[in-house]
Amino acid sequence: MPTTPSFAVFDGTTLLARGAKEAVVSAVRKRLSERPEAQILAFDDRTGQVLDLDLRETLASPAGAAPETGARGRGRPKLGVIAREVTLLPRHWEWLAAQPGGASPALRRLIDEARRGERGQTQARLAQEAAYRFMTALAGDLPGYEEALRALFAGEETHFATLIAGWPVDVRTYAHELAWGSLREER
Repeated sequence: MPTTPSFAVFDGTTLLARGAKEAVVSAVRKRLSERPEAQILAFDDRTGQVLDLDLRETLASPAGAAPETGARGRGRPKLGVIAREVTLLPRHWEWLAAQPGGASPALRRLIDEARRGERGQTQARLAQEAAYRFMTALAGDLPGYEEALRALFAGEETHFATLIAGWPVDVRTYAHELAWGSLREER
């Protein structure tokens, strides 16, 4: 999955642009000036989520996302540390308090150990969900859609590729990349 925000924009089933939001919005503005009837759908490359375009400025946040505020929150934002609430039972807090460095370092160690032990299972699930969101939005009427979803969630990459082989090239390429591209990069 991309570490910096990246987006893909389709006009129907044709990939119009991909990349940073400024470049994508610029391509959409150009297309709409040439073809006002264009059917534009924008997707977040990390999540496969459909995004609303705000052509006055940049890509808008996903529906339901809280707007960013200028207020400084707790934590150490320059280091990427974000303070959030964790709810635990008293026995959990007691155990964390007894750990070297306190609760935060102990939680970070536990999370890092769990991530090492999962062998990409979370990454695979997130990739499947991203491909599912994209396919639901753009490929729901294409032949073999339901069978392709079953192959996606069964982790059957070859069968998935066979089922979507007749889809428009940009749709099948993007769906396959969302589902398996990021996993291949991590191997």
